[in-house]
Amino acid sequence: MPAETVKHFEATEASAQTLLGAFTRGGYEAVSPAIIQPAGVFLDVVGESLRARTYVFSDPDGDELCMRPDLTVPACRLHLERHPQASVPAKYSYDGLAFRFQPLGSGLAHTREFRQTGIEAFGEVNRERADAEVVTTIAAGLEAAGLASYQLRFGDLGLLRAILKAADMPPRWRQRLMHLFVRPQAFKAELARLTVEPGAASAHIPAELRTLDPDDTAGAEAAVTRYLEANGIEQIGLRDIPEITANLLGRVADARSEPLSAKTAQLIASYVAIVAPARASVRRIRELATLMGIQIEEAVGAYEWRLELMAQSGLDLERAEFSADFGRSLAYYTGFVFEVVTPGLGRRSPVAGGGRYDHLLKAVGAPEDVPAVGAAVHTDRLVTALANRTTHANGGAP
Repeated sequence: MPAETVKHFEATEASAQTLLGAFTRGGYEAVSPAIIQPAGVFLDVVGESLRARTYVFSDPDGDELCMRPDLTVPACRLHLERHPQASVPAKYSYDGLAFRFQPLGSGLAHTREFRQTGIEAFGEVNRERADAEVVTTIAAGLEAAGLASYQLRFGDLGLLRAILKAADMPPRWRQRLMHLFVRPQAFKAELARLTVEPGAASAHIPAELRTLDPDDTAGAEAAVTRYLEANGIEQIGLRDIPEITANLLGRVADARSEPLSAKTAQLIASYVAIVAPARASVRRIRELATLMGIQIEEAVGAYEWRLELMAQSGLDLERAEFSADFGRSLAYYTGFVFEVVTPGLGRRSPVAGGGRYDHLLKAVGAPEDVPAVGAAVHTDRLVTALANRTTHANGGAP
């Protein structure tokens, strides 16, 4: 093994142990989830972006498995093995490898095999307090590892959900916009389409399916099945007949709907455009709500209280910026999200990140939704950030 590789491994190991020490002192039990996981669980919950980058294979028994692309889902499965009802409060920490496809030449900050050192908290009903604790615990771990120069980036899917709920639009449009939010360009394109010509996509639907009745789901599914069989079309990928039909019915209903009003489009566009220091963003959001005549104080108050709890825990909120269009790429997040960014690596390569995911435990087998929040440090990037700090301190000398 080359000397530089050994040096990097030793630095990564040292940083991981420092982080784990900080996490376990904070009450997060150290666990070691399995590397090989059932593929179906991941493919159902991680979203389109990560699904395409997950290493999937079949074992000799024909079971479809994967190399874990992150450690949050394995931690959820471990918790369910211990507590099948899942509602028992528990806090876990871990350190291990994760695997995601990356194109060749993506650089050392985006390798196919990388290390995550993180924490997960399940079953804490005081969501804002749990969110704040996760952020401050991650920050404390990073600082213990020697990272002094970093910025926090906050987002809040709960605020977006409140904005969309207050907006005048069909429920299916709210669901579609929430689904597309992790893909900013697709989100903006869909908002523009709904504002100008919501039924445009229905032009690509075969004529015999444009008469589907949105109020008759069973009849529509039967019609779609007949169409596929009559035209010799095989189902490809993960979408089944109900999913295909639901998508078609939404497009058919769009063709019969009036466009989104200019006021509603302005409300959504104005909100996602907000970028401000964390504390100042509270005022900006309230001003927008007042200007547009909507009531979202419950969501704004929760966001403000979360910030206050972070400040009370000693977190320097001067480091924190709120970006309303920030949602992270994993589809399972449901509320508050954050990332830790360093000057040398930038936003494309955050050193740490996480957030709230209240539906994930149910998606992987719990009988009902369970409050959950967590975060992980990309340990290899942390080592790179620390090395960059040392290089700059030495005037560029390695």
